[in-house]
Order: sequence, then C-alpha cells, then structure tokens
Amino acid sequence: MAQTNTMPANAEHRADTEVAPPPRRRRGIIIAVIVLVVLIALGFWWRSTYSEDTDDAQVNGHIIQISSRIAGQVIHVDVNENQFVQRGAPIAELDPRDYQVAVENAQAALDSAKAAAAVASVNVPITTVNTGSNLSSAGADVSGAQAQVAQAGQQLQAATARVAQAQANNVKAQADLDRYRPLVEKDVISKLQFDAAVAAADSAKAALDDAQATERAAQEGVRVARDHLEQSQALLKYAQTAPQQVAVQNARAKQAEAQVEQVQAQLDQAKLNLSYCKIFAPVSGIITRKSVEIDQNVSAGQNLMTLVSLEDLWITANFKETQLRHMEKGQKVTIHVDATGKEYTGHVTQIGGATGSVLSLFPPENATGNYVKVVQRVPVRIDFTNLAKEDPNHELRPGLSVEPKVWVK
Repeated sequence: MAQTNTMPANAEHRADTEVAPPPRRRRGIIIAVIVLVVLIALGFWWRSTYSEDTDDAQVNGHIIQISSRIAGQVIHVDVNENQFVQRGAPIAELDPRDYQVAVENAQAALDSAKAAAAVASVNVPITTVNTGSNLSSAGADVSGAQAQVAQAGQQLQAATARVAQAQANNVKAQADLDRYRPLVEKDVISKLQFDAAVAAADSAKAALDDAQATERAAQEGVRVARDHLEQSQALLKYAQTAPQQVAVQNARAKQAEAQVEQVQAQLDQAKLNLSYCKIFAPVSGIITRKSVEIDQNVSAGQNLMTLVSLEDLWITANFKETQLRHMEKGQKVTIHVDATGKEYTGHVTQIGGATGSVLSLFPPENATGNYVKVVQRVPVRIDFTNLAKEDPNHELRPGLSVEPKVWVK
C-alpha cells in the first residue's frame, strides 16, 4: 500500500516539472517577437522613405491611324481584325495601273527634256562661233559697202560731167543746125553740109540722152550702194550683240536643264505614288478598327484601320503631389503589371508640367470662394529599361493597369 501511494506522487512531480517552461525560453520568445515587430516597422519605414508607389498608373503606347496616301481601288487586304503584324509587313494594296502609266509618261517627258537640254547645251558653243564670225563678216561688209558708196559717188560725178559735156555739145550742134537751115534754103551751103549738121545735132542729142541715162544709172547705183551700206551697218549692229546672243543661248540651256530637273521631280513623285499603292505596317502592333475591304475605292488620307503599337510603350503614373518631393528624372522604377503578374524595370523620364485637374477638359474654378484642399496628382512618365528583353512576346498592351514603385533614395 505504501508503494502504491508513492508512485502517483512522483508522477505529479514530473508533470509539474514538464509544464512549467524555463525562464530563458520564455525570454527568447519575447525577444524574437520584439525583433519581428521592429523589423516590420523598419520595413514599413524603409518602404515609405526609400520608394514611392501608386496604383493610379497604366501602360501607354502609340495608336497609329493607317490611311492611304493616294486615291485608288483596293485590290488586296492582308490583315484581319486584332491580328498581330510585324514592322514592314504588307497591310493592303491599291490598283497600281494608273500610277504605272503616270511613271511611264513622266519617264518619256524626262527623256524629251534631256534631249532638248542636250541640244541647247550644244548650241551654246555654236552660237559663240557663229556670232564671232558674223561680227567679223559684218565689219568687212560695212567697209565694202562704204567703198561701193564712194565708188558710186565718183561714177555719179563722172556721169554728171558727161551730161554737162553732152549738153554743151548738143547746144552747139542745135545752134549750128539752126544757122545752117536758112543757109541751105538760100543755097549758100550745100545739102551735104546741112545733112552733116543735122546728123551732128542728132548725135549730140543722142549723146546727151545717153549721158543723162548714165547719170540716172549712177544715181541709182549710189542709192543701191547706200542701201547696202545701211543694211551692212544694221547687220554689224546685230553682230555686235554677240555677247547678248550667247547669254540668251546660255539662258536657254539653263532653262532646259531646269526643265529636266522639274520633269525628274515629276518622275520621282510618280514613282512615289506608285510605291504608295502598297501599304506596310510602320511598326509592330495589333490591327484594330479595320474598315477597308477589297474593291473599295479610297481617297487620299482616308482612314483604313488602326494599328496599336507594341514596341514603344511607356507608363503614365499619376503620383500625389506629396510623393514628388524626392522624385527626379532618371530614378529606377520597379513596375508590377496586373495582367501578366510580372515585374519590369524602368526609369523616370519626365515629370508632368501640371496636375491632372489643370490639364482636364474643364479645369476647376473656385468662383464662390469656398476652398477645400485636395491632394492633387501629377502625371509622371516612366520608360521601360529593356522592354524588348523583358517582353519578347508583346504581352503588354496600352491601357493595362500597373503599379510602379519609384526608388527615390
């Protein structure tokens, strides 16, 4: 019976010993809890001190309106709605036949202009030589015409002298005839002498007529020589315009060259218009709002579809004005994207020039004088550091919600 009472007493003693923890273990647990609380507090303090974050942010990108640069009929459409296209991929094609004809026409006009320019350039040295020889020839013609005028004047003087001589001879012969006529009637002189006097008078009159005709011919020769002199002088004056003629030909040659350049520009424009028949994707992205169909006639500038660029993306984050105190351009940013669940790296590129309320369509006005201070938000642009490497499959889309964290310290 004594042994039976002893065993429970020992068991109770051992149980009391196991339940009561030692003081050192209790103190360690308390210290660990205190350290954990301190670490958590330090984490919150470090987070609030060394970084600024916001959930009012989204991915932005370029929304490109694809339009035709020329008018034409659509003969082929290479894309569908919401299709991803690579940069330079064909999107649509217009009928190129009209523009091919325009290129051929411009090419023919260019060949014609080049031929005209070649002729004009060749005429420049020809004109230079011709005008020089014409000037020399005109000077010689003037000298010859002046000599002819002088010679004709001398001939006129000689003819005038012969006329005077013939007139004198004729007067004498007619006077002799008048004296012989009464004498022959009275038979003072013989009939033979009278006939000789008549013949002499007729000869003198004929000589006078001949001299007068020669004088008139000499006068006409003088007139012709003077006309030739005036013509030669006019030709000399024209030949003296040789520098001006050469300048005119040079101007024509330059005009022809300018015409070649003008037609060349028209040919280049025609080739450009022909190249515009094929429409290519300017950047990699997704096709949306496609409104073009085959056989549709489109005009220049008409919107055909919208291309959402997936290459040049950035973040627009609206931070509170109280978060901008230590924020600067170039600071590193960690970006969490809700849609992908991934984190990306970036850096602050720009801090907006005004708050969102000022940039809104209807900025607030405090006309009543009642003012309530509201924390404003300022748009901050964040660019991805290496988007091509971090997003090779183009998972990011403009408009996606993100949570950027800017490391301000």
